[in-house]
Amino acid sequence: MPWRNGPHARASAGDADRERLPRAIAARLARAGCIAAVPASTTATAAANQPHLAARRAPPERWSREVFELIEWRRFEAVVEALFAQAGFETRSQAHGADGGVDIWLYSANHASGDAPVSIVQCKQWMRHKVGVKEVRELRGVMAQHAIVRGQFVTTSDFTADARDFAEANGIGLHDVDGLLRLIATRHPKQQEALLRVAFDGDWWRPTCASCGIKLVERTARQSGRAFWGCENFARGCKTQMAMRS
Repeated sequence: MPWRNGPHARASAGDADRERLPRAIAARLARAGCIAAVPASTTATAAANQPHLAARRAPPERWSREVFELIEWRRFEAVVEALFAQAGFETRSQAHGADGGVDIWLYSANHASGDAPVSIVQCKQWMRHKVGVKEVRELRGVMAQHAIVRGQFVTTSDFTADARDFAEANGIGLHDVDGLLRLIATRHPKQQEALLRVAFDGDWWRPTCASCGIKLVERTARQSGRAFWGCENFARGCKTQMAMRS
């Protein structure tokens, strides 16, 4: 688990990599205005089989809910980590594998080796469902396990009333999508730009395998013909699959 003052920047993917957009992703990006629609003269078959025919535009230049809807879960966690780093915390995260219920560990900026973290962060990139009290209780359990009195729960969705009541009584800060956007708005414009670069780094639209830490690839179900995300390490035993958001 590398120490970080926010996620390390990686070189952006080349144009060829950016053009390999699966059909569902290309359609979602087109609706969001991030890519141009396929010209009417292009046949439906060609558009389906060659999504790279859609001309790429730059990602959104301002923060909005749209950003969180477009980026994959690992980019979301990287943005959250960068936000806490901008606030002065030293951060530590785990790229993949079992995380024990902790996505990001937060340490004071001047902590000494061996010092305990001051807080832990759990992230949920949920779009259609609110985070309930069950998930917040689980974070409280991890806090107790590590003798940490403060926790943070961050989501691209919202929290139920029960979850908010429990969090308030148990030292857990809740950050829903609107709260995240308000927090980002308090940052200096240069910091906001830096957060956008983190969000749209590399293949930001392609989900990461939580088990292997590599990008998932497009697969097609034999019976239904529907596209989904699968891990390249399937033959080695990784069964990670993820539905494509349409």
